[in-house]
Amino acid sequence: MPNAVLRLALPSPLRRLFDYLPPTGMSTSSFEPGMRVRVPFGRREMIGVVIEIANDSEVPAGKLRPAIGRLDDSSPMSPALMQLCLWTAQYYQHSLGDTLSWALPVLLRQGEPAQAHQERFWIAAPAASPDDPRLKRAPRQREALTTLAQHPHGVAHSLLSQLQLGRDALDGLLTKGLAAVETRTQAVAPRHEHWLAQPELPLNTEQSAAFEAIRAGLGHYHTYLLAGVTGSGKTEVYLQLIHQCLQAGKQALVLIPEINLGPQTLSRFSQRFNARIALLHSAVNDRQRLDAWLAARDGDADIVIGTRSALFTPLKNPGLIIIDEEHDGSYKQQEGLRYHARDLAIVRGHQENVPVVLGSATPSLETWHNAHSGRFALLRLTQRAGNAQPPRFLRLDVKSRPLDSGISEPLQQAIGQTLAQGQQVLVFLNRRGFAPTLLCHECGWLSECPRCDARTTLHQRSGELRCHHCGHVEYKPRHCPSCRSVDLRPVGAGTERAEERLRVLFPDYPVHRVDRDTTTAKGAMDRLFATVHQGEPCILVGTQMLAKGHHFPQVTLVAILDADGGLFSADFRAPERMAQLIVQVAGRAGRAEMPGKVIIQSHLADHPLLVQLTEDGYFAFAEQALSERRGAGLPPFAHLALLRAEAHKPGQAEDFSIRPARSPKGGWPSMACRGWSCSAQCLRQWSGVPGGFVRSYWCNPRRAHRCTGCWQQ
Repeated sequence: MPNAVLRLALPSPLRRLFDYLPPTGMSTSSFEPGMRVRVPFGRREMIGVVIEIANDSEVPAGKLRPAIGRLDDSSPMSPALMQLCLWTAQYYQHSLGDTLSWALPVLLRQGEPAQAHQERFWIAAPAASPDDPRLKRAPRQREALTTLAQHPHGVAHSLLSQLQLGRDALDGLLTKGLAAVETRTQAVAPRHEHWLAQPELPLNTEQSAAFEAIRAGLGHYHTYLLAGVTGSGKTEVYLQLIHQCLQAGKQALVLIPEINLGPQTLSRFSQRFNARIALLHSAVNDRQRLDAWLAARDGDADIVIGTRSALFTPLKNPGLIIIDEEHDGSYKQQEGLRYHARDLAIVRGHQENVPVVLGSATPSLETWHNAHSGRFALLRLTQRAGNAQPPRFLRLDVKSRPLDSGISEPLQQAIGQTLAQGQQVLVFLNRRGFAPTLLCHECGWLSECPRCDARTTLHQRSGELRCHHCGHVEYKPRHCPSCRSVDLRPVGAGTERAEERLRVLFPDYPVHRVDRDTTTAKGAMDRLFATVHQGEPCILVGTQMLAKGHHFPQVTLVAILDADGGLFSADFRAPERMAQLIVQVAGRAGRAEMPGKVIIQSHLADHPLLVQLTEDGYFAFAEQALSERRGAGLPPFAHLALLRAEAHKPGQAEDFSIRPARSPKGGWPSMACRGWSCSAQCLRQWSGVPGGFVRSYWCNPRRAHRCTGCWQQ
């Protein structure tokens, strides 16, 4: 192909591909889709991914620039991952280059080799001796050689400081030929003969039925909704399904909603299986993430556990995809490439022909609707595993009751009684910080974020006002910016304030706060939970981080301080989220032999939603909520589009937002004059005619481009 060019996707918001000549001295025949290539882009260099080898280019030959170099001998991405990225870019209307960049580990985006971590090892030379006369006046080198001689397989460079080996001494030995350096790739652990490190737990009737239904579908695509009440043993079903998958020589991908669940999940899986497990989330460093990514791609990791981004991990032999707590909003990416990991997992399962298991005690209404309409197979677990009983709900009406930092007198008594019995208490308040806002008692000024419409939250210990929506931070003012009064008062209660008051009310018992402010340090969550699992009476105070999948056997009382937030919100999904949160956090109570109790403080204790949720359960609420949405024409019975505009000047965002209302056909009337060159059919689909919403790649008006919907030029 004398005129062939490399068609690349570059990490750019431009929705188009870029043509380049192969590097000097190389032909296009040495490239394949998926390879990374370093290319010039304006005055800088970028790393792109080969999408195809094109026979010709619409760019004049004299303007085509050669690539700088090829970074891979073969594609680091599997064909299945490439296919998933292509589908994702088209469906979510995102730049293909940006999508591929999101799917690759950071080090691969930066041009690092797609190979496992290599480390240097220091080894004593075969004939080297500490008595060598050249070491007579070099005592440190003599000591270093003695230490190296005690490690015949070598000392890893990362362990030099632990063995008190100085680099200067080792360099001296290297210069004298008394030591050598070897570069080794980390060895891959061999497969174990027996997968189980612990025996499997017996399944009850409902668990067995769910397990058998999914096991029969291994090897074929289908989506299963495992809807089980909290504590019903969904994880045991997962573990036994993964065992079947491993026995068949396949890999399992398990997605969890939060980073904080990673160590707990990893520990449980490691105790059960003699398997190679890779953990992928934003808390692991870039090198560890790349090693885990490569291990999964090469089949050297049997189980992959991670948060939403782990969905883009390539698997050599995929066999099962599990989405735990599928309802959780954390699966939705809100920045950059905006995607929903749950939905993409279903797409990936279909593409790779493997079953997908969605597990939750409180399924999202979309998933619940899909299960009832026959798109998903519905598997119910209505009983708690073992001898555990469901918690008892008590709605506590706090109208006209004095609240001490959000805690009523009856709740204080219940907490004191539980602690006196040697049990633990979980106090839930989905509002971190000391107080939701700061108020001037003289003029009524409220602390508001200068960057958005939200009010800033007071964090007392750091003396800061923080916006939990956009991230703006400022110091707490000493006087009112409006009237200069110094009488500034915190209004409302957050977890920081509740923790402070509970320490005063119950000085003989430890109080542990669990929110984003207290768990940022590495290992903080592990240390805290290790303390809680010792079983001593204590109080846990926290946000929704405590509501997701944690197992606290000694917690018998759950207190929800404020359940009214989602009852009258403008967001039509607010009641669903509130119901899910209440049920999930209530599920932390009574998970062992001791019965659990849930006290819900509310100013609207007789609200129909709360009554139905606490007396009839979540699934009755879900049926009622679906009926209401059907009547109102809301999702999942209709589709909604959100047009979001961000600008430094409010007028620009407002002008952009009202354009669709001015256009007779919908959409932005100025779109067609920006150099569109695709077919009339594509433009008709763009304008909203049934057939699909299609967007073309943005490009220079003087150059042609392709349509993402029909690939027509």
